[in-house]
Amino acid sequence: MQRDESFSVDRAGALVRSVTPARGSPYEHRCQLWAFENVCHAAEEFGDKGFTLEDLIEWASVPHTQAAVALAFLKERGCVTTEGRRSYGGGGLHADAMTEYHALRPPQ
Repeated sequence: MQRDESFSVDRAGALVRSVTPARGSPYEHRCQLWAFENVCHAAEEFGDKGFTLEDLIEWASVPHTQAAVALAFLKERGCVTTEGRRSYGGGGLHADAMTEYHALRPPQ
């Protein structure tokens, strides 16, 4: 059995990463919208220079878990690419990421 991962947006507007690991219990982590936007701006700013999760945490001033949720979502949706330990974004990343976020948001 492989790990299963999915994303959603909860009623409060947080990005939710739900994981069912190959072993162990399922879990969820959340990223608040303000943190997600900060991470997106940071990733766009780093652009072709590349960045790590630690770079995003420092630049965006967000908690580790929230930055990890945001980065996993950006990778899953193709907003950033990864080579080795470095990820790369580009111009328009924030707009693309927000489009993906709003596609998941439940109607209000």
